[in-house]
Amino acid sequence: MFMRMVYDEKLAQAAYLIGCQRTGEAIVIDPERDVDRYERLAAANGLRIVAVAETHIHADFLSGARELAEKGAMVYVSDEGDADWKYQWLDKKVGGGAYHHRLLKDGDVFMVGNIEFKAVHTPGHTPEHLCFMVTDRGGGADMPMGVATGDFVFVGDLGRPDLLESAAGFKGQAAPSAHRLYGTVRKFLEWPDYVQVWPAHGAGSACGKALGAVPTSTVGYERRFNASVRAASSEKNFVDYILDAQPEPPLYFARMKRDNKMGPKVLGIAGEGGGGVPRPRELSVDDLKKVVEKKAMVIDTRPWAAFKAGHLPGALHLPLNSSFSTDAGSMIDENDVIHLIIEPARVDEAVRDLIRVGLDRFCGWYDAGKLDAFVAAGGRTTTTDEQSIEAARVMLGEGGPFVLDVRRASEFQEGHIPGAINIAHTRLLSRLGEVPKGRHILVNCRGGARSARACSLLQRHGYECTNLAGGYLAWDQAKPGGACTKGSCA
Repeated sequence: MFMRMVYDEKLAQAAYLIGCQRTGEAIVIDPERDVDRYERLAAANGLRIVAVAETHIHADFLSGARELAEKGAMVYVSDEGDADWKYQWLDKKVGGGAYHHRLLKDGDVFMVGNIEFKAVHTPGHTPEHLCFMVTDRGGGADMPMGVATGDFVFVGDLGRPDLLESAAGFKGQAAPSAHRLYGTVRKFLEWPDYVQVWPAHGAGSACGKALGAVPTSTVGYERRFNASVRAASSEKNFVDYILDAQPEPPLYFARMKRDNKMGPKVLGIAGEGGGGVPRPRELSVDDLKKVVEKKAMVIDTRPWAAFKAGHLPGALHLPLNSSFSTDAGSMIDENDVIHLIIEPARVDEAVRDLIRVGLDRFCGWYDAGKLDAFVAAGGRTTTTDEQSIEAARVMLGEGGPFVLDVRRASEFQEGHIPGAINIAHTRLLSRLGEVPKGRHILVNCRGGARSARACSLLQRHGYECTNLAGGYLAWDQAKPGGACTKGSCA
């Protein structure tokens, strides 16, 4: 048996390529949208992808299952859950007809080559969630080696049960989902200790609150040391624990749920991306001037120092770092046509990051190292204000700015600038109506990076704002009497 994890560091997402080396057949579990990566890995190991499976309808990335189905792969997905959690795209093949597929119930078994996959219904994170027990029958095994746990069991945590309510908008579902998850955990405790745990996410994912940075684990280890599993000593204790202090879900999660249920747009068909990952064209100075005139969507990936000193009006400051995909998905509308200010060598990286969160409308890219040529040719740029703690205190003393804290709610509760209002930066686009247009906005986060990105979003929407250099950490360290600790602020 062949097995490889294919990991996306930015979304902390893991897909699994599992193949039978005797027959050369392989399956991908929980693939992202740019499926050429899995195809290349399979081919390099003498395998061909004949099947694709999903543990559940994902919220944090756009699935590549339909993409592989268009190429002829057999689709294995859940038939558990109620009518709101059924896949709607299985009979909508491009050009007509249905994809080859099989809907799975608890206990159903299928084979890929000589490898057995058993579906286990594990509701709680979502109603339809499945895990896949994997047994290498070709190697003579009659017990599972590992289990692809999806968003049920992570290393050190469990998949959060509140997303149906907090992200997908199903009111009143967080507590019932937590109770369902408790029942699933009790079943997990009966699984064999030796079974390897292959989760769909790692540290940094918003699908839990305390995911570990170790890629895989075992059932026995998680039973003993996973804090969320150990909280299942009683149902009440578990529900209270699992619902406490979950981070705000990024804004794009609801859209991913919708698209993965209804069916993501297929990239790999003629006339829609040229057979796979989009390849945007390079823009000229004249092209860039037209972008400014049209007030089009621009992603500027340069460092903050360069961005604040001069950028295209309305551009978003989104450096190509570990939070790029999440920030872009939360700050850009799915219908926006995207223009990139970027190093040429990183265009493909950015495009892949964006299509994984459903942003696939591209016009082109402009070399970030050539903005001077744009300015020299009369191109318009603007700046973003940033002020020190001392200058910010003067501003506040004059009673001027509206203070916006864009950290997570749990961070805000530990201490914040007096009078600040908290809106997480990944939720800000949907809550701009709570930010007054008639006042200057002083924006802070923990260290100044998230607030810098929030400032660019605010400027794009017509606000006047200032980024607090060094963020709340610098504010708190200054401590001339204006700092606020937990419990001492309104």
